[in-house]
Amino acid sequence: MVERLLMKGNEAIGEAAIHAGCRYYFGYPITPQSELTAYMARRLLKIEGAAFIQSESEIAAINMVYGAAAAGGRVMTSSSGPGISLKQEGISYLACAELPCVIVNMMRGGPGLGSIQPAQGDYFQATKGGGHGDYHLIVLAPSSVQELVDLTIKAFDLADKYRNPAMILGDGLLGQMMEPVQFKEFQKERIPSKEDWALGSCQGRKPRRIVPFNLDPDELEKIVNKIGRKYEDLPKEVQYEVVNMDDPDIVVVAYGTVARVVKTVIQKGKKEGINIGLIRPITLYPFPYAVINDAANRVKQILVAEMSLGQMVEDVKLAANGKSKVFFYGRTGGVVISPVEIWEEVKKILNQN
Repeated sequence: MVERLLMKGNEAIGEAAIHAGCRYYFGYPITPQSELTAYMARRLLKIEGAAFIQSESEIAAINMVYGAAAAGGRVMTSSSGPGISLKQEGISYLACAELPCVIVNMMRGGPGLGSIQPAQGDYFQATKGGGHGDYHLIVLAPSSVQELVDLTIKAFDLADKYRNPAMILGDGLLGQMMEPVQFKEFQKERIPSKEDWALGSCQGRKPRRIVPFNLDPDELEKIVNKIGRKYEDLPKEVQYEVVNMDDPDIVVVAYGTVARVVKTVIQKGKKEGINIGLIRPITLYPFPYAVINDAANRVKQILVAEMSLGQMVEDVKLAANGKSKVFFYGRTGGVVISPVEIWEEVKKILNQN
C-alpha cells in the first residue's frame, strides 16, 4: 500500500520532481514558493551526483537550467511572477534550442512587485509565450497538492517527449496549503534516451548538438517551423475535469484554486435547484477548446471565474465561438474569490435570461 504523507504544496512539488528523476535545481527565493527552493536544497545535496545552486539572480538560474538541460539532465527551476518575468529570455532560448525542463510559477498578485497573495494574472505570460519569438510552453494547472505531485511528474515526461519547456502554473494558496499526498514508485525506464540530442564530450569528435544560432532568416524560419510542428501535436495531450455536466443550467470555467471554490458553489446550487456545471482546464496549453465548444452547444451561459482581470476569457470565447454568451467574474491583486461571490454572480446571470 502506498503511504500517504501530509505535505505542503511547495514541498510536494520538490519531492515529486525528485521522484521524476530531477537531479538539478537552480533557483532564487521569492514568496510564495521559497519553500520549494529550500526543500530542493535539503534533498538534492544528499543525492550523489545531484546539484542544487541558489543563484545570484533569476536570470542566472534560467541560464544554469539551459546548461544542465543541454547536457541531458532532468532539471527544474521555480519562482513567482516577477522572477518568471526575469527568466523570459532564457525560456525563449530553451524553446528555440528544443531543450526540456520544468519551470514552476506559484503566481502572486501583480503587476510589478504586487503582493505575496495568490493570483492568476500570469495566464497570458504562461500560455501566450511570455518571451520573444514564436514558441509556447506546455502549461499544466493543478488544483490540489496531489495534483501538484502528479502534474509535476507529468511535466517532466511531456517536456522530454516534446523537447520543450513545461510549466507548472500554480498559485500562492496551492503552494502554502497542506494536504495528504501519495507518491507512486518511479520507473527509470520512463526517462527517454538523450543519446541522439544531448551534448556530450567533444574530445576527438564533433559535439552531438549545436545550440541554434542562425541569423539567416531562411534558416531560422526552418528552425521555427520545425518547432511549430510539435505544437500541432500537443492537442492530444489535453487534460480537463468536468463536474455536473449532464444537464447544467449554466457552466463555469475555472482552473486551479478557483475551481475548488466552484465545486462548493455546485453543492449549494443543488440544494437551491440550480444545476451548475464546471469545466476545469488542467492543461492551459494545449487548451481544452473542444469540450468547451461542446458545452456551448448545450447551454446559453458560460461564466469564466479567475483571479485576474479576465485573461482566460479570451480562450473560452474562442472555444465557444459565439454559440453561448460568455460572462466573467474575477478578483485581482491577490484577493481570492469566495463561494458567495460566484453564487451571487450565477444567480444574476440566470435572472437576466
